[in-house]
Order: sequence, then structure tokens, then C-alpha cells
Amino acid sequence: MKILVLGADGYIGWPLSLRLSSLGYDVRGLDNFVRRQRVQDVGGNSVIPIADFRIRSNIVEIMTGNMKYLPSLQGYDVIVHLAEQPSAPFSMRDVGSCWETVNQNVLGTINLLWRMREQCPDAHLVKLGSMGEYGTPDCVIPEGIIPEECIAYYMDVGNYNKCVMKGLQFPKQPGSFYHLSKVFDSQAIEFACRAWGLRSTDTMQGIVFGTRTSDIDHADKATRFDYDQYFGTVINRFCVQAVLGIPLTVYGGGYQKRGFLPLKDSIECLTLAIQNPPDTGEYRVFNQFAMTQTVNQVAFSVGSVANKMGLKPHIENVGNPRVENEKNYYEPKHDRLKALGYEPRWSLSKEIQGVLEDLIPHKYHINRKVIYPTTTWR
Repeated sequence: MKILVLGADGYIGWPLSLRLSSLGYDVRGLDNFVRRQRVQDVGGNSVIPIADFRIRSNIVEIMTGNMKYLPSLQGYDVIVHLAEQPSAPFSMRDVGSCWETVNQNVLGTINLLWRMREQCPDAHLVKLGSMGEYGTPDCVIPEGIIPEECIAYYMDVGNYNKCVMKGLQFPKQPGSFYHLSKVFDSQAIEFACRAWGLRSTDTMQGIVFGTRTSDIDHADKATRFDYDQYFGTVINRFCVQAVLGIPLTVYGGGYQKRGFLPLKDSIECLTLAIQNPPDTGEYRVFNQFAMTQTVNQVAFSVGSVANKMGLKPHIENVGNPRVENEKNYYEPKHDRLKALGYEPRWSLSKEIQGVLEDLIPHKYHINRKVIYPTTTWR
């Protein structure tokens, strides 16, 4: 297969490119390297040093470009779309950051769909969505379509011959302008599959954490690791705070429940999606996570491992900058990747230990001033 990875310089895009290349696929990458600049602009940096893009391009060919001016897509069998602004807090910072997020994500996806229709209509689009698109509804979250059990319930209760919801996409309630842009992506892709006969896998991914995959076996292959309030995901941020010996800051009461998976499993799941394409005209959704935990639970896990390593952190609750329920029902389905062979085989404590071990040598590169939240949703 010939595969194009859009966003190949990113936290997930780079190790995915390494994995696909190691499997013998013809892999090309595309990136405008703006993530590096955005993190610097907010005062952060990758704690673990990453190679210059020219060094990376000697390992996996990465072209310089953006979603507005895509190269020719002819001949590609798979397009992996990771080239988006990935931060909810960044999208809520101010009108400029919001506009930048929506403009890049929405228009980039629209441009990609038209180019695929014209140049590679048979290619498989693998799109990185977000579990945050769903919000936290007080019901089971299916994979894509409203589930049959819901339809059966309404048919029984209302005595309908045909449920009006049958075949519809599950409704979404995004929690930020970033997540709203991802919802538009999903709707646009589903429409393109239905109208043009494109094929796509939309992976609704949980919160990713970690530093290691089997392909990161040299310093030049390390992927970025962000920790600031905008680009640092919660477990990664807790690990940085533990290494610095400062409080692990839990937003609000910490009872918010979410889905999580380690970086190596994100790569495995995306690879499975690539290797098992959908049918022509099919839009399918994979909910991509390995476990559900509350923020308190993951903070406790990080604190427990850090204490055993002699780091002595403690947990501190701070005001929640986001608009979200303090407690939420959370039961998303994630059966489709398991049906393809995905089976989590890892220990949360060992994954956290690996992150802490990788961060300790670089702790003096951290700017602790950019960790605490200053952007609010209100």
C-alpha cells in the first residue's frame, strides 16, 4: 500500500509513520510543522527533545505543505488525516485562536474530501476524530449509528412501526470549539461517503498518553511530549508535575470520567483500521480507547507510581476552567476494534512509570509557568 500521513510530524503522526514504514508500506508524510511553533508561542516546549524535521525526513519522507495546498493524491491507497489543531483549550483562548482552529480543521477537511473525490476516490480515508465530539450524554454511546436497542425501546414504548431514529448518526454535544470543528469533520466525511462513494474510518479517540512505542528505539525517533495548559493531555501533564514535585492539579472535583489509551495502543488501533478497510461508500466509526477512568483515578495512579519512585507529589483540586458536569455517566461502546484483534495488554502503572523515567532526564527543560490553566470557557 501507498500511504500518505497528513500531520506526520505530530505526537501521533510521527510514531504512526514509523510503524507503517517498519511494516513495509510506502509511506509519505505531509506537515507544515506549525505545532512546533504553536507550542513555543504559548511558552511551552517538547520536554523530550525531538529531531529536526530534516532528520526525520531522512527516516520517513515528510514533505513540507499544508491542507490548503495538498500535493497530488493520485496513487495513494490510504490517506491518514491527523493534520488538525488538536487542543480544546487553545480553541477557547480567544477569537483568533478559535478562528484558527475552525479554519484549519474544517476547511482543511473539506479541501481534502474534494481532492480525494477528484484524484483518488477509491482510497481509504482514516480520520482521527475525538471521543469529545459526543460530550457526556446520560446514555450508552454507540459507535456511529444509534443502536438497535434504543430503536427497539422506542418501538415498544411508542408502538411505532418504524422508529424515526433508525439509521441516523448518534447525536453529538461537543464541549469546545475544537470539538465542534471535529463534529463538522465527521458530518462532512459521512456526507462525502454517502454522496460520492468515498470510504472512511472515523476514529473517535480517547485521551492519549505516553512516550513509547516499539518503533521509538533511538533519540532521533522520539516523539514530542507536551505539558502546557493548551497541548498537554491530562496524564502527561500529571507526570510532568510529579517529576517537578509540584501539585497534580485536578480540575474541579475530579469526578469527570473519560476514555484513555497509551500512545502505543493508538498506533496499533490506527494500523488495524488501515489494514482492514471499509467497503466502497461506507462511513464507519471506531470508538478508540482502552479504559475509562475519572480524573481523580488517573491522578491517584500517577501519584502512587511517582511516590514509589521517590518523587513525593500530592494532588490538589483547582477551579475548573471548563464548562462540564462535575460527575457524568460514561459508557461508550468500543467493540469494532476488538473484533479486528485489538486487545489492550498493558498496565497503567507500568505505562506511567515509563513516562516518568523518560521525563526525569529532561526535567530542567520544563517551563512550569505554562502548566496552570489561565484560559477559561466562561
